[in-house]
Amino acid sequence: MKRPLFLALPLALLAISGCGSSDAAPKVNKSDLPGSALACLESKDIPASQTGENGDELELDAGPKIKFYLTADEAIAEQFRGRGEGAEQIGTALLFVPPETSEKSDDLLHDVENCLADL
Repeated sequence: MKRPLFLALPLALLAISGCGSSDAAPKVNKSDLPGSALACLESKDIPASQTGENGDELELDAGPKIKFYLTADEAIAEQFRGRGEGAEQIGTALLFVPPETSEKSDDLLHDVENCLADL
């Protein structure tokens, strides 16, 4: 008779651990990572626009550019092919920062990197 009670506690703890606050992070649409990233940037007052043939790029008014790929491996492969040289790979995205970007942009880049890391 003790066995069912013994199993009930771990199951209850497992069920409770899955519960959490829905407002802990913004919702991310995995089928539209550029759109989700753009929404995150706009929430931080970072002006950007969605560009690219398939809408898979974001251009920030401050200069940096973000290119999205289907997988993180594809983004890494672009760097190895020389088409992402100098870019920072964050998940499925490559973040290109022009050399003329000033040191004042450190806060901006920090916010951009956080938006990409949250995807």
